[in-house]
Amino acid sequence: MRLTVVLLALVTFGAIVLTRNGSNACGQDFTSDALGALSADKAEAARAIKSLRSAGPAGLQTLFSTYQAAIDRHRADPRKSDAMWDRLSEALDGVAAQKDAWAAGLYWYTDLEAAERAAKASGKPILSLRLLGTLDTEFSCANSRFFRTVLYPNAQVGKALREQYILHWQSHRPVPKLTIDFGDGRKIERTITGNSVHYVLTPDGRVVDVIPGLYGPAAFLRALGAAHEIAVQSAEPDFAERLIAYHTKRLADVRFEWASDLQQVGVSSLPVLQPAKAGGEGQPVYSAVAGARISSAKAAVEIRPLVALSPDRQTLVARTDEATWAKLATLHAKDASLDAGSRAVILEKVGTTAVLANRLTVSKKIVEDPTLVMIRNFERSVAEDTVRNEYLFHSQIHEWFEKNQVPAKLDDLNEKVYAELFLMPRSDPWLGLVARDTYTALPAEGAGR
Repeated sequence: MRLTVVLLALVTFGAIVLTRNGSNACGQDFTSDALGALSADKAEAARAIKSLRSAGPAGLQTLFSTYQAAIDRHRADPRKSDAMWDRLSEALDGVAAQKDAWAAGLYWYTDLEAAERAAKASGKPILSLRLLGTLDTEFSCANSRFFRTVLYPNAQVGKALREQYILHWQSHRPVPKLTIDFGDGRKIERTITGNSVHYVLTPDGRVVDVIPGLYGPAAFLRALGAAHEIAVQSAEPDFAERLIAYHTKRLADVRFEWASDLQQVGVSSLPVLQPAKAGGEGQPVYSAVAGARISSAKAAVEIRPLVALSPDRQTLVARTDEATWAKLATLHAKDASLDAGSRAVILEKVGTTAVLANRLTVSKKIVEDPTLVMIRNFERSVAEDTVRNEYLFHSQIHEWFEKNQVPAKLDDLNEKVYAELFLMPRSDPWLGLVARDTYTALPAEGAGR
């Protein structure tokens, strides 16, 4: 009788109990586990979630297929929640190994060797995320939380990740948390400092490219696509040369794009080559960089003179102050535009309704929904992060590859990225939060265990 009641509740909630929805390509049926994952019996739910997790992407797909109607309802109105939805959300997160999995539908490996086995079997490259904290908890570092909002729920990004990559994440170190206690029962919890980075790997684990920090969806897709194009060439005998040529070309591209953007916002004293005119002759031009081949070793040799002609990174950095970064971001606003999936995550987090148009008040004045203002401000912030990360950090990474300064091991490269780009060396246990030259009037500057 109890089982009948449970099944009726799940069907009412939105479960579609059909074996064909719970079977993978090998004919294995995980529907019973999908039903058990929402059991009020915590031990049974944990067992079922573990079973679905061990089934890989097929287990997550079964869970989504079984409860698709309930997930769709939540996406339509993310404010609504009840005990059954909370169980489903927890089950989805547990199987996917990602918080907010209902919005993304992505399966993440947490063991790199397992990810490599899946990559070799599928022929897909690996996208490996390193972050502070863990991706399956609410309080991971800010950048990884923004990935869960901006990137993974985005329809186009999610499609590219599911179809083209095997996904993996690993914690770089715990994330620092800050709690402000107001003394009257109110508290504010935040994470402080931290950064995250995506590594594009060949199926056997060789690093192809590094995408540092937060990017807008459109910019992230471009970076993913470019890296995928070279990653799938990993079986070629001259792959090492192709990889250098790829980064040499990207270095030239980024320098020209950066300099061109500076000219557009009024920083015009940079020696930037102009696009070629039809039938034009003479000096090498930007279009020669954009069109340079990366299919042979000699391409790197062909591109290097063009890199030399472009403004060097130090000059570009010196010409780009804080105000200029904000101006550059306006040139790339479309790269940071959020789609419905990302907005649904925001609505769930803030717990308010955002009217997707201005609303008319009783006084007939147009008043804008505050959530829409917040979203627009967030998009501007993402656009600025995008240009900073691409121009400052990604250009440096391209230089490392071009100059053969990339460690062979992923872990060693990750340490280099965190120490030299993010300025968070593992040798500093306080992540730069304890200033040795600033007096706080606290014992040991407030640091302790």
